[in-house]
Amino acid sequence: MRFFIAGLATETNSFSPIPSGALAFSLDHVRRVRAGEIAPPKDEMLAVFHELCSTDGHEVVQGIAAGAEPGAPVVRAVYEELRDMILDDLRAAGDVDVVLLALHGAMIAQGYDDCEGDLLARIREIAPRAIIGAQLDPHCSLTEIMVANADLITIMREYPHTDFAERAADLHRHCLRAARGEIRPAAALIDCRMIGFFPTTDGAMKQVVGAFRHSSAEPRIVTAEFAHGFPWGDVPEMGARVLVYADGDLEIAKAEALRLARLVHDRRRELQAAFPDLASSLDRAEGLDGLVVLGDFADNPGGGAPGDSTFVLRELLDRGIADAAIGAFHDPEAARLCADAGPGATIRLRLGGKLGPESGDPVDLVAEIVAVAEDHACTAFGMRVPLGRSAAIRCRGIDILVVSSRSQLYGVDGFTGLGISLRDKRLVVVKSSNHYVASFGPLADHTWHMATPGAMNLDFASIPYRRLDRPVFPLVEDPWPGEDMQAAIRIAKRPAPGGI
Repeated sequence: MRFFIAGLATETNSFSPIPSGALAFSLDHVRRVRAGEIAPPKDEMLAVFHELCSTDGHEVVQGIAAGAEPGAPVVRAVYEELRDMILDDLRAAGDVDVVLLALHGAMIAQGYDDCEGDLLARIREIAPRAIIGAQLDPHCSLTEIMVANADLITIMREYPHTDFAERAADLHRHCLRAARGEIRPAAALIDCRMIGFFPTTDGAMKQVVGAFRHSSAEPRIVTAEFAHGFPWGDVPEMGARVLVYADGDLEIAKAEALRLARLVHDRRRELQAAFPDLASSLDRAEGLDGLVVLGDFADNPGGGAPGDSTFVLRELLDRGIADAAIGAFHDPEAARLCADAGPGATIRLRLGGKLGPESGDPVDLVAEIVAVAEDHACTAFGMRVPLGRSAAIRCRGIDILVVSSRSQLYGVDGFTGLGISLRDKRLVVVKSSNHYVASFGPLADHTWHMATPGAMNLDFASIPYRRLDRPVFPLVEDPWPGEDMQAAIRIAKRPAPGGI
């Protein structure tokens, strides 16, 4: 068979001050990939697709692979150019049996609430007989247009996302079976009318993930998927959703989707995040023995935050807390000044607080330059995430990681790779919402997320949504007053493609 694979992914925070334009996606890099002048960008899902297809002896045609760190809605012309590059590559490929796409599911562009739905609808026009599959991030806004135009969608189950490869392999297997006529996926989608933040490593959410895995193992169920939603993407179809594919039997898909959606709804209070604030977190940490690792939740670049907020650092300095590390601060100018001075120098430095009110005010430091690297990186789920020119600095017993490429800090080697030891620390603060747990958790004696000030506000009732068009929990206690959840099951019809 002939497979076409491509990737386009970013997560859009409607309230982010960070523009998402050509530089965010490195369009020149993408063009050169398409022209074959350089190797495609490393993308784990596409790598799995390519390996599985090639191993089975299928022909693989690869389109572009483009991605950007989360930020504000993508500039319209940039999205349309990237989308059209994928569509042009698909046309050039000719007849294909299967299309496999590595997407995110929460990409918004100026003029497009649902970039993935728009892309899938246009791909369906070009390849009406192909089996079209897409893998999404759980923080997706899963829309009826996406489900209508894809034959199969899989969503990573784990958060932290430790199952990229597993879910990519699932999608490949399901699509191949569908292309061979071995299964006929029938899809049922249901809106849970709920928004939230759902780490999956423990508690009620771990049990919910187990229920979806168990459902997917049932003989007549092809796969059962849970979309967490992305609460900071202000679009009408934002929120938690359940998607179930059954083999050739729509009624089975509907019944299972309803069962799972009711399970999620019934546990909605348990599933809501309740993280302590900054002050109480530091009070608690100061009374604990061993290494404490805390997540600076609201300043996570992986959710569209600036990555340069100073609220936590200022509190550490005001309290005189030492034997601590914090990072990564996205501050290219500060990193350049540190590189200019070089290791061993002591300089006056204004750090952070540059990208908007969500960042707080800059902090003025007298800092020692510990180490500098021109091309630093950290490990994330087997991949290397570039951090650019970076510096490790020390001020009043606090080691601070400063980077030039905006990214959440996934791995401990973000610190240790620049000589910041964690063995002698009592407290480590990581600018990340949850992914840091996979790497830092095994080192920590205590770890939790802090509900810090910043661009990712966990008080959903205070977020100035303009596009929500239905009651959702926790903005209202009961989002189904006098309504039957069964009436919310959707079997999407394919609409005409175009911007939304």
